Amino acid sequence: MTHPDQQPVPAEETIACEFESFGLSADIVRGLKEAGFKKPSPIQEQAIPFVLAGKDMIAQAQTGTGKTAAFGLPVMSQITQNGGVEVLVVTPTRELASQVSTELFRLGKYAGVKTVAVYGGQSITRQVDLVNKGAQVLVATPGRLLDHLRSGRLKGFAPKVVVLDEADEMLDMGFLEDIEAIFEFLPKKRQTLLFSATMPKAISRLGEKILNQPVHLKITSGATTGVDIEQRYYVIAEHERTDATVRLLESEGPDRTIIFCRTKRETEALSNELISLGYVARALHGDMDQKSRERSIGAFKNAEVEILVATDVAARGLDVTGVSHVINYHMPFDAESYVHRIGRTGRAGKKGVAITLVSPFEFRSIKRIQEVTGAPMVVDQVPSIKDVETLQDQRLVQSILESKVTAGAQRVLARMEQEIELKALATKLLSMIMEKTLVSGPDQIGMRPVEIERLEKRSQGPARPGSGGGSGGRRPFKPGNFHRAGKKPYPAKH
Repeated sequence: MTHPDQQPVPAEETIACEFESFGLSADIVRGLKEAGFKKPSPIQEQAIPFVLAGKDMIAQAQTGTGKTAAFGLPVMSQITQNGGVEVLVVTPTRELASQVSTELFRLGKYAGVKTVAVYGGQSITRQVDLVNKGAQVLVATPGRLLDHLRSGRLKGFAPKVVVLDEADEMLDMGFLEDIEAIFEFLPKKRQTLLFSATMPKAISRLGEKILNQPVHLKITSGATTGVDIEQRYYVIAEHERTDATVRLLESEGPDRTIIFCRTKRETEALSNELISLGYVARALHGDMDQKSRERSIGAFKNAEVEILVATDVAARGLDVTGVSHVINYHMPFDAESYVHRIGRTGRAGKKGVAITLVSPFEFRSIKRIQEVTGAPMVVDQVPSIKDVETLQDQRLVQSILESKVTAGAQRVLARMEQEIELKALATKLLSMIMEKTLVSGPDQIGMRPVEIERLEKRSQGPARPGSGGGSGGRRPFKPGNFHRAGKKPYPAKH
C-alpha cells in the first residue's frame, strides 16, 4: 500500500532500479530502457551476476529466453575502450550473427560499443577493415572466423570474453571441430560463456575442454513449449500435404506464417504454389546466396511477405515478431526441433498457433514428441469447403462492419444510386469480392475421427518393421500431386 505522502515510482525508474541493482553501467541501463526491457528474465537474473564476477559459465536455456542480453549487458558494461576486440561471440548461422550484432549494438550504443558481424557471403577485406577500425565486439560464424584466424588477418586478436551461442546448433551443423580449432587461437586467460538449448554429451565434453571451473545454470525444464501457443496436428495422407496446408491457410486467415519443410526443393515448390494461388510467399533455404537470404528475411520482417517457407537450418536464429502461425509441413525430427520451430510464434505475450501435418507413418513420432514436451496437442480435422466458406463469410461481414466510410465511396455510391437499386448493388459488390476467395482443393482432406481412432489403437501396440518414420512407400512431394483452383482468403480479424 502506498503512503498518502508518497508518489508512485514511474515504471521506467523501476526498470532502471531492477537492472542497476546488478551493477550495470548507467549507459547500458539507458540502452536497455530504450530497447523496451521491462524486467530481467530468469536467465538474465541468474547469469548477469556471475558474468560480472568474471566466472566461466555453461547455461542451458531455450531460444527466446533473453540469452543475448544475459551475456551482452554484463560484458559490455566492462568494456575498457582500450582498442581491439574485447568480446567474441560465435553463432551457428549468418542470420543469428547479424541479429546478435544488431541487438548488442542497440543495447550498448550509449556506452560507445561498436559491433561487427563476420560471416560468409561478404567481402573479406571489408570485414577485416571493420574489425581493425576499433570494433570491441565481434560476432562471427565458425567457418569465416576460423578462415580469418588461420590467415592472420585479425591483428592482435585477443578477446577477454568468448561466448558460444546456440552451441548445440553448432554441433548439429558439424562445427564442433571448427570450434575446437578456434580456441587454439584464443588467449588462455579469458572468460568463456557457453549457451545451449540442449546439453548433449559432446557439448558437455567441449565445456570440459574450454571452460575453467564453470558455473552451471539451467533455465526451463528442458524441451517444453510455450503456454501462449495453441498446438494442433492433422493426420493426412502423404500426397495431401499441400492441399491441407492451403486449406488451413484459407481457414485460419493468419497474419504472418512460417512453414517448415525438410528440403530446399520442398520450400521452392511449395512457395511457388502458394504464390500461384495469390499468397505473398518466399522460400528460405541454405543453398540461397547471401543477398537472396537477406532479402527474404528482410521482406518477412517488414511484413512485405506474409508466408516464409523455410528449412530448419535456414531458419535457425530467425527472430521475427508478429508471427501468428507456424506450420510443420513435415514432422520435425525430434522434440527439440519441434520446440525450436514452434517457438517462432506466441512471443512477447501474444498468442500463437502451431500446426503439424502428420502422416500415418509419423503418428508414433508425434505421440513421442507430445510425451517428451508435455505439449497440450489436440488432433483436429482439416476443415471442409463448407466450413471454410462459413468462416470466410463471417470474416467478410466483420471486415465490412469495421471498415471506415470514405468520401470517395460516398461519391461513387451517390452516382450509382441513380442507376441500380441498393440491394442489387450490394449483391454485385459481394460477388466481386467473393469470387476472389474461392476455396481450393477437394472437400475432404485428411483422415476422419474413426480412422484416427483406429490409428491411435494401432500406435499403442508394438511397432511394425518399417513403420517408424521411414518413407514407407510414400509418394514424394511434387507440385502436380494435387488439384485445385482458387485464391487467398480474407485476412483474419484479431
